[in-house]
Amino acid sequence: MTPRASTTALMPVAEAVAALAALARPVAAVETGTAEAGGTVAARDIVVGTGRPEARTALRDGWAVSAAAIVGASPYAPVRLARAPAWVEAGAPLPADADALLPPEAVPPEAVPPEAVPPEAAGGEPLEIEVEVAAGEGTRAPGAEMPSGARLVMAGERVTALQALALAAAGLAQLTVRRPRLRLLAAVPDTLTPLLGAWIAARGGVAEPAARPAEVDPLADAILAPGADAVVVIGGTGLGRRDITASALARAGRLHAHGIALRPGESAGFGEAAGRPVLLLPGRPDATLAAWLALGRPLLAALAGAGPETTPTLPLTRKVASVIGLTEAVFLHRTASGVEPLGGAEIPLHRLARADAALLVPPAHEGYPAGTAVEVLPL
Repeated sequence: MTPRASTTALMPVAEAVAALAALARPVAAVETGTAEAGGTVAARDIVVGTGRPEARTALRDGWAVSAAAIVGASPYAPVRLARAPAWVEAGAPLPADADALLPPEAVPPEAVPPEAVPPEAAGGEPLEIEVEVAAGEGTRAPGAEMPSGARLVMAGERVTALQALALAAAGLAQLTVRRPRLRLLAAVPDTLTPLLGAWIAARGGVAEPAARPAEVDPLADAILAPGADAVVVIGGTGLGRRDITASALARAGRLHAHGIALRPGESAGFGEAAGRPVLLLPGRPDATLAAWLALGRPLLAALAGAGPETTPTLPLTRKVASVIGLTEAVFLHRTASGVEPLGGAEIPLHRLARADAALLVPPAHEGYPAGTAVEVLPL
């Protein structure tokens, strides 16, 4: 396929996303530490093996007792214990003969043995308890925190920071995930690669920045260089004399599309080389980000083997107008009352910098009136 002319029909975004997904295959699964798993996509279900905790543990500070030993205890009918109960800190295991916690004030200070003498080893006068407690109160039963067989993460699910916490608590030091590696080829100096790299890392991928050669053959060689699961070329996608990106991809492999029905981002394109998908992003910031949101995010999800993800729905604080026939990217700023449209095509950088979400208006819509609840893509 040759690079497009200015009269060439634009490929609809939905068609482009489907074609890109067909080029992408989930990358090989790798082992990673739980602490580094946030944002990655699980390659298989993650299930708790041995239940946690292994012994009954304290949920708060208190005195460990057997609930059966103090049934009916009250100020009018105290129950005598042969010795003071053991003091247990929150998170610590209870003695084997205890199944509940009394509050700290349930045992008078004068009845507590000296600190150097553990309560369970102390003798002394019998101790009167004036409050009863239900079995299990103030404690976590064995296996209740992390039951054996509980599925913490499903295959295809993106691991959240909270799930990583649960995985660590379950004693899982390693888990199997998919972490796509994307080579980002951009002109030097470059201001867009750090942003795209941060977005890729937040969604479990690895960005590998590299300089974009200014000539067709060297750029084709850079596209073909091994080591990445996909290649993203930033800039050089227009119709100018120095815009060689599409020609380089056509030389390196196959150019599937050059020109997407996306505003901004019409000059985006994609194809394949050396068996890997290659995404061509325009060089202007608003167009780069719009094309990444419309095409790059789905490509990264396909490489990671991610399942369908939900997006938040928020009301528009002002109306959005759109052109029929094009998918329009509108950048948004979240407020207490919803999302405020900042603009789309040709939005200046000082306004784009305020964006923390975006909206992709489908080509069949002329926009949305104020107050419409729309699905937004967090940035």
